[in-house]
Amino acid sequence: MKEQNVLKEKSYQFAIRIVKLYHFLKEEKKEFTLSKQILRSGTSIGANVEEATGAQSKKDFYMKLNIAYKEARETHYWLRLLHDTNYIDEKQFNSIIIDCDELLKISGTIIKTMKSKLFPNS
Repeated sequence: MKEQNVLKEKSYQFAIRIVKLYHFLKEEKKEFTLSKQILRSGTSIGANVEEATGAQSKKDFYMKLNIAYKEARETHYWLRLLHDTNYIDEKQFNSIIIDCDELLKISGTIIKTMKSKLFPNS
């Protein structure tokens, strides 16, 4: 599935950005609580996409991808909070939130497609 490979690569690149953001928050802003939250959720997206890639069944794939989607939603929240509390500026926020939105769109599309195939009557 082409979209899956795109999601796998984009979620990995996003995780790299999140790790760099974590270091920035920790070193430059001396922020330790929110930085750990964004690190956990932001890197979990790619980890769950990777797990989905090795899923044992289509339902297992669907469930793992759902977890990745939920982690992306959580990351979206932390990014907005970091921006609205002035830990990251407008430029930083706009750059990374676009990537998060893209992960949500790609994973959401795959989930919808999978759901219609796995659960046609729902």
